[in-house]
Amino acid sequence: MKLAHYVKEGTVRVGIVEGGRVFDLAKAIEESRLSTVGEIATIDQMLANHALDVLQKAERKITASTLNIPVESAIFRTPILNPEKILLVARNYLSHNLEQNAKPPSEPYFFMKTRNALIGPGEPILIPKISSKVDWEGELAVIMGKTGRNIPRKDAMHYVAGYTVSIDISFRDLQFSTRSDNAAVILGSNWVKGKNLDSSFPLGPWLVTKDEIHDPQNLELSLTVNGKTKQNSNTREMIFKIDSLIEYVSAGMTLKPGDIISTGTPEGVAVFTGEPFLKDGDLVEATINGIGTLRNPVRSESD
Repeated sequence: MKLAHYVKEGTVRVGIVEGGRVFDLAKAIEESRLSTVGEIATIDQMLANHALDVLQKAERKITASTLNIPVESAIFRTPILNPEKILLVARNYLSHNLEQNAKPPSEPYFFMKTRNALIGPGEPILIPKISSKVDWEGELAVIMGKTGRNIPRKDAMHYVAGYTVSIDISFRDLQFSTRSDNAAVILGSNWVKGKNLDSSFPLGPWLVTKDEIHDPQNLELSLTVNGKTKQNSNTREMIFKIDSLIEYVSAGMTLKPGDIISTGTPEGVAVFTGEPFLKDGDLVEATINGIGTLRNPVRSESD
């Protein structure tokens, strides 16, 4: 099942994406006479209410008469609107380590993004006035479906609701800045300013439930800028697999439904390849087979 937030008459609603159309979930539930779903105003609430199993029954009840619109005319928002945690893994692909002449890490290295970074399909990636080196990183994002802490690796995938596409936008001149009395050299990279500016985490276009993804560790992943391929890899290249990441990050930290784990990026980012950084008017497209394509235009911050 593909679940999306889409806009209808100025209101964000939940839709089921099927056959090139977006079917209104509330209407499908009404037609299937399901009264045990609970609150379904957002996907976030559905996950919190553990409603995915029941909603699959609604999916089977979709008919041609169910309120729907073509995918190409839909305005989408992020499949998770208000995550408690956005967790990302650095250097989790062998090729990404090789392109920067770095030794692969011996354990996962996590950092976080904040809610202001989150944008949906079609929303602009902003080039801020304070940065001129805006970079891309296409990634597979895991959406958690259950609350868990100290989750063993053998049970980790039971806590997953599904998957979507993410783009980790990085501001390299801020991340690796040495402008403040060499503070970056003394204290290390600036992960807050270099990773957390507004619009730096596109997510979407929808959440694909895990039953539709046979093997999340064998998905083709690519990213293009203006149609030119910049990244092209497969999730099997991950150094630390999804179950290991969940085990590691949940040790001492409670994961909740709707939390996002973005699993790292392969080679091909601008800062290490010498490719031009993003500029006003560019179009970034990240694609993962079995999930879909996340498209975001690039705009310079206006005065």
